[in-house]
Amino acid sequence: MNLTELGYVAGWRVIRALPRPVVAAAFRAGADRAHRRGGGARLRANLCRVVGPDLPEPELDELVRAGLRSYARYWMEAFRLPSLSRREILAGFRLDGEELLAADVAAGRGAVVALPHAGNWDAAGAWVAATGWPITTVAERLKPEGVYQRFLAFRRGLGMEILPTHGGDRPAFDVLVDRLRAGAVVPLLADRDLSARGVEVDFFGARTRMPAGPALLALRTGAPLYVASMWYEPDAACASLVGPLPVPGAEEGPLDERVRSLTQRIADSLAAGIARHPEDWHMLQRMWLDQRGPVDGVALPSPATGQL
Repeated sequence: MNLTELGYVAGWRVIRALPRPVVAAAFRAGADRAHRRGGGARLRANLCRVVGPDLPEPELDELVRAGLRSYARYWMEAFRLPSLSRREILAGFRLDGEELLAADVAAGRGAVVALPHAGNWDAAGAWVAATGWPITTVAERLKPEGVYQRFLAFRRGLGMEILPTHGGDRPAFDVLVDRLRAGAVVPLLADRDLSARGVEVDFFGARTRMPAGPALLALRTGAPLYVASMWYEPDAACASLVGPLPVPGAEEGPLDERVRSLTQRIADSLAAGIARHPEDWHMLQRMWLDQRGPVDGVALPSPATGQL
């Protein structure tokens, strides 16, 4: 077991055993220390795109600090999730639009939900499972393998079916098609492409790539496609749904054109939600095609992401 894996093990075992106020204060202090040391420079650059160049520097600085605190809260809550009861999981997350998913699951048509790296997507997945709905998503293969396996165990322990993005018995896309046709909820992180094969879209006035998976799944299966806005309130992680988005039909062009059109609609809806809660967008990596190289002054961990 290497130091990275030991760090995660310590997080899951030690942090969840301590009183929440103690842990929350420690993580908040850690975020503030990272901010003072220059951490979050990439986050600052990304948030500048969201709020625009005219925001006064002191206000931008405060926004970056709030963003680092939100990111620290995500990790603190993720480490503590396995120790929560079903009642606590249900109380710790609120979804505006849950009746839409309930109807989709009851009708057996499933639903695709495109997510941003915002708020607490693990709490959202745990809430779906605790509600009693089937949920399947994918996970990036992390290195070292031990960390990846621990993330799999963590999320599976919360009631989620997790598929590897590659290296599984069947292609993840084919399995997700089957799960949607069986009525499952399929959430996929959709605001950043990891493959360099994503769909180019306009996002806050500049070009970036986003994964094609959510659009392709909706087009292939006919399942409704939603976009989630995610943020924090003092007492809970929250989300709201936009959709179902209109899905272009075959008469509107070839498949690749329809995927591009639908992915742009996803990008527009993601941007609207992020703009409402920029402090809870945890994008500490290069986001736009015209950005170059890492600029963070303090190394910060990046969670395993589920995208296709």
